[in-house]
Amino acid sequence: MKKAHMMIVTAAVAALGLTTALNVTNANEAAGEEVKTVAWYVANIQDARAQNQACHDNPGIQASANCANSLHALEITFTGGN
Repeated sequence: MKKAHMMIVTAAVAALGLTTALNVTNANEAAGEEVKTVAWYVANIQDARAQNQACHDNPGIQASANCANSLHALEITFTGGN
């Protein structure tokens, strides 16, 4: 019985993650902006800082992939990749 519950919980978490990813993608497509990867932001750290500032200033775009990717790039850069 517990195994069945774990499978249901796992499926629910996976569905939630997929829904969140689709919402972020849809937000970026609706805004018509190109989604840049974390690696791109790491290689272009000034752009990562500018994007992160724009995300901070505009709560409406905080859920976008570019906001997440630029923040992740800044975290990687300033924590030594840990």
